[in-house]
Amino acid sequence: MIHIDGSQKSGSGTIVRFAVGLATLLDEELHLTNIRAKREKPGLRPQHLKAVEALQQICRGTLDGGEVGSNEIRFKPGGGVKGGDYEWNIGTAGSTTLLAMTLLPAACFSRGAMSFRISGGLFQDFAPSAYHIQNVLFPMLSQMGITAELSIIRPGYVPRGDGVIEVRVEPVAGQIKPISLLSQGDVVKIEGMAISSHLKERRVSERMVEKCNQVLRSYGYQAQIEVVNDTLALQRGAALAVYAKTSFRGIVGADRAGAPRRTSEDIGKYVAGNLLEDLATGATVDRYLADQLIFYAALADGVSQYRIPRLTEHVETNLWLVETILGAKTEVNHNLVEIQGVGYFRRS
Repeated sequence: MIHIDGSQKSGSGTIVRFAVGLATLLDEELHLTNIRAKREKPGLRPQHLKAVEALQQICRGTLDGGEVGSNEIRFKPGGGVKGGDYEWNIGTAGSTTLLAMTLLPAACFSRGAMSFRISGGLFQDFAPSAYHIQNVLFPMLSQMGITAELSIIRPGYVPRGDGVIEVRVEPVAGQIKPISLLSQGDVVKIEGMAISSHLKERRVSERMVEKCNQVLRSYGYQAQIEVVNDTLALQRGAALAVYAKTSFRGIVGADRAGAPRRTSEDIGKYVAGNLLEDLATGATVDRYLADQLIFYAALADGVSQYRIPRLTEHVETNLWLVETILGAKTEVNHNLVEIQGVGYFRRS
């Protein structure tokens, strides 16, 4: 049995999601205690419980303590992930992308293709945007031999949610390949998406793009950002995402969701600033990809190396998780992350 103390490192929901996700992949029982002990409202919140229940469903496992507010669970997988088509409704504006990312490591080694249709929020603070998953994380994972696609069916924002994504994942052929991104190189192109829902008359998408490009031009860059004026979402909302592709296969992205009293110009300036800040460090991945890649590098067959903008709480937590659960060896030297993967492969 795997024992994880959820009060370690960040003491956050990240530990819940990925401890259970890795236990599902390994087909090993997990005892998780002190869940989200360092958060203002400790214990399982609805979005974390939904993630655990989704993992339970795809591996036909059992769960004890699966209640909102619970600070301890026992999770027993049911013997591997079998593939198929699944659908979940988070029921709030909780992040659809965080749920998809929780499921992804196990889905990579399922016994058949998997698809998820997930309803909830697509663009919000403190969670990866659907555009970042589409244009940064999944293209980077493709370099490691992982085939995953995300489609936006309907945008969804805080507070209502009701957005829909579909994710399709093909099983990895053999083992995940390590990735080596030691040098940023030159910025080859910057692309992006600016979406606003039911706000065309206020030119929200266009204003985000104009401000973002104004800031980027002052540093010698120009982004090609697609303007989307959406009418499918069930409430007003907006988001901007940009991503820079470099000559040595790196991808550095930045994004920001709309919020009350957050102007289009504020969003454009913030996104451009974050992109420039990460590029200036010489990083080969952005501040979000830095922790997202850790699980796949730890599962890969070989040594992965990449440069991060800075060491974050999420990076430290995820490195601790893969060391503790998978036995991967990791090292951070200044801004270079090095992970010796365990060479995981599906055994049946």
